[in-house]
Amino acid sequence: MAPETLVSDLTAAPAVVPPAAAGAALNWHEFAAPITLSVQVALTSSVIVFVLGTLAAWWMSKHRSFPGRTLLETVLLLPLVLPPTVVGFILLVSAGRKSSLGRAIEWLFGQPLVFTWWAAVLAAVVVAFPLVYQTMKVGFLSVDSDLLDAARSMGASEPQLLRWIIIPLAWRSLLTAYVLGFARSLGEFGATLMVAGNIPGKTQTLPTAIYVAVDSGNLTLAWWWTVCMMLISFIMLLSVSRKKAA
Repeated sequence: MAPETLVSDLTAAPAVVPPAAAGAALNWHEFAAPITLSVQVALTSSVIVFVLGTLAAWWMSKHRSFPGRTLLETVLLLPLVLPPTVVGFILLVSAGRKSSLGRAIEWLFGQPLVFTWWAAVLAAVVVAFPLVYQTMKVGFLSVDSDLLDAARSMGASEPQLLRWIIIPLAWRSLLTAYVLGFARSLGEFGATLMVAGNIPGKTQTLPTAIYVAVDSGNLTLAWWWTVCMMLISFIMLLSVSRKKAA
């Protein structure tokens, strides 16, 4: 990809837009917009990554030995160790308006993917996937293989095994995986900033809003947004803990 192409993507929309001047008061809509968008992105991406993680973990737990398995699993886990800005840069180049994928998306939906809230969802899915996948795989592998073999001998298909045996026995791991995916999506910053930007009311999530508020000297606003994020995370973890203890 040519440098001028990347520059075109980067300048297609503002990457950082301060929510307000330092010390200026925000109205309720401006305050709530990053919270609403963050929850929307986290819910959407956590559902998507939950489905993808379930399918990938189920398939990998079923096929424990095949050529290239180690390489494939390394690729799946790579976003876990890469800096989020690197992940965001790769997504920006891959899904930018000048890429084949970006042009296909723009042709299908009538608008580019980058610098939209769907770009934030994409970034969240990619960075959260390794956590969800690894947690689910551990849960699937913990299911007694003798029990699965017995069910197969009675004529159960693989989808039936997943529906009636694996998921009920590994539900705690699945629940933990979903919470990890939601939390990672809610707190995503670097990749989101690279591929979705920080446009107030459109792509500005809580982490980017907090960063801009601190950068502009509005610590009071940054604290309020921080408290909101802590409350969301606390309520989520508390609900899951009670569910697992029940």
